[in-house]
Order: sequence, then C-alpha cells, then structure tokens
Amino acid sequence: MKLIKKHESKSKLKNLRFTKSILTLAILLSGINAIAQTEGEEKKSKLSISGTVDAYYQSYLSAPDDLDQSFGTAFAEQSGFALGMGNLIVSYEGEKVGAVLDLVSGPRGAGATFSNDIIDGIVNQAYVYWNVSDKTTLTMGRFNTFLGYEVISPAANFNYSTSYLFSSGPFSHVGLKADFALTDDFSLMLAIMNPWDTNDVSTTGEYSLGAQIGYSGQYLNFYYDSGNYGGLGFEVDYTGGFDLSDSFFLGINAAYQTSDDEGFYGAALYPQLATSDSFSIGLRGEYYANHAKDFDDLPSVFATTLTASYTIENLIIKPEIRLDSWSNVDTIEPYVNSKGEAANSLSAFTLAAIYKFD
Repeated sequence: MKLIKKHESKSKLKNLRFTKSILTLAILLSGINAIAQTEGEEKKSKLSISGTVDAYYQSYLSAPDDLDQSFGTAFAEQSGFALGMGNLIVSYEGEKVGAVLDLVSGPRGAGATFSNDIIDGIVNQAYVYWNVSDKTTLTMGRFNTFLGYEVISPAANFNYSTSYLFSSGPFSHVGLKADFALTDDFSLMLAIMNPWDTNDVSTTGEYSLGAQIGYSGQYLNFYYDSGNYGGLGFEVDYTGGFDLSDSFFLGINAAYQTSDDEGFYGAALYPQLATSDSFSIGLRGEYYANHAKDFDDLPSVFATTLTASYTIENLIIKPEIRLDSWSNVDTIEPYVNSKGEAANSLSAFTLAAIYKFD
C-alpha cells in the first residue's frame, strides 16, 4: 500500500507565536486598508484580506475512536472534536503586477506544507505575478498545484475529507509558470519548478516540468521529475466537470502516476445536486489502486463519501459519511473493526464547520 506523508504536530509554543504574529499582521493590514479606503469611495484599495477557519467532529462507525486510526488520506484524520486550519490570505493587486501571501496554521495547514524548511510549515503560498498582457501571466514563487480536482482549502472542496488521488499527488510547487489564454475557450500553462514540495534543490540539482491544457473547463495536466530523491516521477491527470442541468453538476478526476515502474492510478466522480441556494448534497465515488511491474493484485480501494452542504451567510456546515473498503490487503489490513480485529474497511461520520471571510 502506498504510504502518504504525514506531518508531526507543532508545539504549543510555536502555535502561540504564530497566532500572535497572524493577529498582529491582520490588525496592521486592516489598519492600512482602512486608511486607503478613506481616500475616497471611488478609489478602491488594491490590498485585500481573506481566509477561512474550519473545525470538525469525527466518530468512526465501524470501530472505536481511541485506536489511533484514519482513512490514510490527507487531513481530517483525528477523532472527536478537532481543528482543521486557520487560513489568512493577503494579496495586493496592481495594474500589471501583484503578490499573494497565504498563511496557514493548525493540523490541516501543517499537513499541507509537510513541515518543510519554508518557515516551519506556515506558508502555504507566497508568489508574485506579472500580467505581461491580457493573455499572458507570469507567476514566480510557491503556488498550489495545478494537478487534481480537490484543493487544500476546505471552503473550495465540496467534500470535507479528501480523496486518495489528492493525497498522493503534490500539494504545492516552487518555481516559475506562464499562463496563456489562447482563445476564449483554450488555455495553456507551462512551468519549470523544483521537484514536488521541495524548496531547495542544492542537494539534488534537479528540476521538474509541468504543463496544463485547458478547454471550456476541462483540464489535462502533466508533471515530470526524475523520480530520484523521493520525487514523484511522471503524472498525467484529467480534471473537469459538466453542468448536466441548472441544479446538477458532475465533477470528474482521473490520474496515472509512475516512478521506477511503480505508482498509482485511479478515478473519482463527484455528482452534486443543489436543492436550493443554501443546500446541496453530493457524492464522491473513488477507485484508487497501486501498480508495480511484475506484480499483480496490488492493494486497491473503493471509497464512497456522501456529503451535505448547508450555507448560513459565510458559514458552511457539512455533515459527511464515508466508507472505504480495500482489496488485496490480506497481509497488511489497514484498519480495525469494533472488536479491535484487523479489517479492510472503515466508516466514519464527520461534521465540519467552515467560515469564510473577505
């Protein structure tokens, strides 16, 4: 079974220092923004502040909550009441240039940054950009990945828990990318970057390449590094979706990854039905499998997640039921059941609350 990187929790002292820094920064920037707005109602401030705060409760339906187990995907892996992430995004937009600083704290934020050498894992994104023309934008710095259907921010995903495809691929990149709007429907992105989730190539001397071809909301994504030093190797990914009616949307994600003749592949469907402006219900059905040369019947999983989403002003409440069932894991069953015995399936109920501000 492919093991997914985990992030060790930060100490209370570091979290306290970070929280104080974030509050100080927010107060300072709010003051600057208020001063800028007093210059006149017609002059809109170029500085903006936004973000999210989320927390959740999770209880396993097929096993006790005190056996320290999880589905194996990123984030939302604790039982009982738990913090997700505090997220503060500060951006400045000029006529042609701008910058974004995206700071995170809490278990979800720490897991998203892998606690690497980027300021103790609190910087999710930090990049500058230049709108060279109406059709070309250059971006340099640390930016979230272009691969996959799901993202780090819980407010931008329909399901609160994340998929195996999302958890196995890169979360962010450090490098330079160029976005081109070829026509009203066609887009192209080309990138040269450090290997995935790497801030310093002094020990490897290697780089990675990325590309994205887009057409009317459908995207074909490519990523390549040498696969050395824990690299990802090659991944191709399709992300898209279709409005089948005014209230029904079907999202699609499929990916294949390989490095040294082994890796993963899978697909996920995201049917979502909006019954009103404030309430929607959606399902994520995902098949995910490992592959390796000269090996058959490697571990695979079918995961089903049913999520409801209810919005009250800027607050989103998401109750969720998830069931994961693995195959071909007789010798390494990943879970335990209600009797504490090894099992190949796990189910849970999760209630999440997400607040967005801007």
